[in-house]
Amino acid sequence: MPSNKQSKETLPTRSAASAVPSAAGVWQNCLLLIQPAIEERAFQTWFVPIKAVRLQGAELTLQVPTAFFYEWLEDHYLELLTKTIRKVLGREGRLEYEVPVVKPTRQQQGSAVHMAASQTKKPSASGNTVANTGGFKNPFNPNPYAIPGLKRIQIDPQLNAGYTFEACVEGEFNRTARSAGLAIAQKPGGTAFNPMIVFGPTGCGKTHLAQAIGNQVRVAHPSKTVLYVSAERFINQFSEHSRNGNVSDFVQFYQLIDVLIVDDIHFFVPAQKTQKVFFSIFNHLYQSGKQIILTSDTPPKDLEGVEERLLSRFRSGLTAEMNAPDFETRRNILLRMMKRDGLQIPAEVVAFIAQNVQSNIRDLEGALISLLAQSTLNKKDIDLDLARMVMKNFVKMPALEFTLEHIQKTVAGFLELPYERISTRTRQRDTVRARQISMYLAKQFTENSLKAIGTHFGGYDHSTVLHAIQAVENMYDTDPEFRNQIGELKIRVQSMPEG
Repeated sequence: MPSNKQSKETLPTRSAASAVPSAAGVWQNCLLLIQPAIEERAFQTWFVPIKAVRLQGAELTLQVPTAFFYEWLEDHYLELLTKTIRKVLGREGRLEYEVPVVKPTRQQQGSAVHMAASQTKKPSASGNTVANTGGFKNPFNPNPYAIPGLKRIQIDPQLNAGYTFEACVEGEFNRTARSAGLAIAQKPGGTAFNPMIVFGPTGCGKTHLAQAIGNQVRVAHPSKTVLYVSAERFINQFSEHSRNGNVSDFVQFYQLIDVLIVDDIHFFVPAQKTQKVFFSIFNHLYQSGKQIILTSDTPPKDLEGVEERLLSRFRSGLTAEMNAPDFETRRNILLRMMKRDGLQIPAEVVAFIAQNVQSNIRDLEGALISLLAQSTLNKKDIDLDLARMVMKNFVKMPALEFTLEHIQKTVAGFLELPYERISTRTRQRDTVRARQISMYLAKQFTENSLKAIGTHFGGYDHSTVLHAIQAVENMYDTDPEFRNQIGELKIRVQSMPEG
């Protein structure tokens, strides 16, 4: 990446000699806008190797290393490139791409069909164009994951650096799969967990765990080649290689991998030809002692439409189920997210989110983001009222009935008092405090009127309930220990058995 000093030297000056901007100068201005918007590694990989070769009016021509490189830019950075070029060159700004000539080998010279010497432009998804200057037998790169700009070609593992074991909270829902994953990461291909198939509902953390294994392998075994690919993308790549008559290149590339992670293999069900080539790749890797990790929404026995010989390979290793996390794990996941992002949220709000978002981990993070957005945009403190408002719009909340009996039982258990005593009219100090807390929580968590609350807890009128609520709020504001007790009670009230 060019330094700031170098960047300034390449920017067009205001002198008369440079009144007309150069292609390099325009692209440098674009890079200054692109770099802060993406991760540094992505910037180095996908933008630094690009060369600006021509500027004609509001059309900038860029040279990219390969056709695959161009396709990656269009698939992943289309919006960013479009906004940037229009910001630098105006609303009429356009991009054109050129792919350099690849000199054919002697074997290719006899059979390669070369394009005409004149540039052939192809419309892209963005309305930009790509120019091929000749010399391509097949525009698809045999190594679709090569990292360009390096003297020695390396395979980009396609892993999310944030998916680690540290960020993968352990619970009953994933303990077996997570433990096996740790063992695999230490000795890929050398355990009984090969292949490893993780199955479970959408959003339970299968992809996170699979990629965590890959990331840990790269730390423990830097020489190992790791690759993550979705089944859908694998199918598309195979189809393109089939059309171009390069299936052997496709197979040979995947046979180079030491740790292959294929996500969502249930998409293989209708793809019979893909199953056959994957069987070949699977067998080669397995027999070579390479590690295979697969994820699916269903267990192998339910993958109807997958060849039996492939299913038998799947069943030869470890099949580990992951379910939706329980309440305590969901709460720990939220706490881990908060720690990661440096957030402070009241414990009772965290418990409220964990109780009501029972579907999957992605929804937990989405709920947290939505809550923060509402708090920031509306300048409101994060409390239970705000959390209730967000949850109603964010997710269909389960019909939880926080009854007066449930609250009374929770408070009695927490304060170690007999259940019946709280609803009597005794004036014993510990009972009065328990009754006031119960009234306060009843107002927080139920739709009962003040009169109904007073009637349940000893036959008191609404003014007594108001006095109890005020007394608890005063103690909450002035006594840290009492505040902690109330916070724990709120969590316990919300920790109802899940249906």
